[in-house]
Amino acid sequence: MGMAQPNANLISSDKVEGTGVFNSSGDKIGEIDHLMIDRVSGVVRYAIMTFGGFLGIGEGEHPLPWKSFHYDTNIGGYVADVTEEQLQNAPEYAGEENWSDRDWETRLNKNYGTAPYWDDATPSAMR
Repeated sequence: MGMAQPNANLISSDKVEGTGVFNSSGDKIGEIDHLMIDRVSGVVRYAIMTFGGFLGIGEGEHPLPWKSFHYDTNIGGYVADVTEEQLQNAPEYAGEENWSDRDWETRLNKNYGTAPYWDDATPSAMR
């Protein structure tokens, strides 16, 4: 009996944490600190990034919708399909309390041009 081959598209969350994030020009803009995962569906909804003072954005944690990222095998990191203006104009992140505020999440997604996850074609039982 042969051993099952691991799925190359799956990655452990501990391997994502600390991964570099780049802009579309290939410049490193920060790294992923941790992920916010929907408890019911198991889908990653947001990546919390650290920018370290990039573009005048203060050091600290800044959430971006997971839909804003794609993985680039050539650079070994994630590319954030966001603009400098979007990063600077994002609603302020205060931490855990933001996740219970749908208005804040709506503004966050609108800023990055992504649909909120609850607007996805997901059965209502999973929202």
